[in-house]
Amino acid sequence: MLILTLFKLAWKNLLHNIVKSLLTMLGIIIGVASVIIIVSVGAGAQSLILNQVESAGSNLIAVMPGGRNEDEQGPPAAAQGIIITTLKYEDAEALRDGKRFPHVVALTPFIRGNVIVSYENKSSSAIVTGVSADYLDVIDAQVSEGTFFDREDETNLARVAVIGQEVRDKFFSRNEDPIGKNIKFNQSRFRIIGVLEALGTQGFENQDEQVYVPTPTAQKILFGLNYIGLIRVKVDTPENLDKTIADIEAVLREKHDKEIGEEDFTVGSQDQALEALGGILGALNFFLAAIAAISLLVGGIGIMNIMLVTVTERTREIGLRKAIGAQKSSIISQFLVESSLITLMGGIIGTILGALISFLIAVVAHKLGYAWDFVVTLSSILLACTVSVAIGIIFGLYPAWQASKLDPIEALRYE
Repeated sequence: MLILTLFKLAWKNLLHNIVKSLLTMLGIIIGVASVIIIVSVGAGAQSLILNQVESAGSNLIAVMPGGRNEDEQGPPAAAQGIIITTLKYEDAEALRDGKRFPHVVALTPFIRGNVIVSYENKSSSAIVTGVSADYLDVIDAQVSEGTFFDREDETNLARVAVIGQEVRDKFFSRNEDPIGKNIKFNQSRFRIIGVLEALGTQGFENQDEQVYVPTPTAQKILFGLNYIGLIRVKVDTPENLDKTIADIEAVLREKHDKEIGEEDFTVGSQDQALEALGGILGALNFFLAAIAAISLLVGGIGIMNIMLVTVTERTREIGLRKAIGAQKSSIISQFLVESSLITLMGGIIGTILGALISFLIAVVAHKLGYAWDFVVTLSSILLACTVSVAIGIIFGLYPAWQASKLDPIEALRYE
């Protein structure tokens, strides 16, 4: 009954000066909202990675340049944007040996770069990706117009290109047939032989904005490079991934003249990449959430300051209560309930605000074509409210103790 009375009194005092109460809550609102947003965005990013991997397929292997030490938990350096030149087109060709790799059904080496695409009086920047004739089999896609290039085009350095849907829309009208038209990449003339079906955003990139040419053509004619950035291998079933990975490592060690542990390449499955990225993202989310939680500390200090001012403003009230028999514990409870109620309200408002902003982020991500899930867990909401109340109790304790120590006679004489 006493607790209910204290809550009614605290609620009355909170409504008595609503602007002051909201300003007191502001630090808690910002802190809780920040934590909710970061946790939600982190969960959304993890769902995005998972959705991307699932859409690519669980039977894919990635071969990247650059080794990785046994004690490293993250992705290889090449996955972090560092250019490493140890992987060659010939390495990809060696993996086509059907006797040594009976479970490989398709593979493609990748190399990419930015070029200026021009057609008639139109020009624009675009990403040109060098791939092999197996590319469509690796990603399970089709062309919507024309055909894809073949192995003969690949080996003969043919200047042929397959364009994405958005590239088609940018340079050609809806009724215009792009097949057979000549288009320039930088100053090199290429013949369009196909248009890829709309693929949307995959692997954090819009596939419809890209142009595809044979890898050797991209290496020698467009970019002047003798290395590739990635080999993607498709295996018949996920059960054969481990064996195929071991076979690939053995062949590449032989070609690169490397011993076990000295590899200048990294071979891994999509699931392994997901696990590594998930670990990195989880650590990053924890770090960012910890930084955001500092604002909760700042909010708690602000509440303590306001409550100390409140003790001064309500000196006569405290003195009157003590004069009619109120115990120290009653005074302490009153101020603790008030500070806890303020932080609880701040936590609830912050949770609603954080969830709303997280929802808007998810909506924008979906509009941009990303498979982003809106995630706000019940545990994060309960944690936010619990932490808010705890902050109210911790930072309200000192003002409450100060209020309980007031001498009733001196307090009644306070003006």
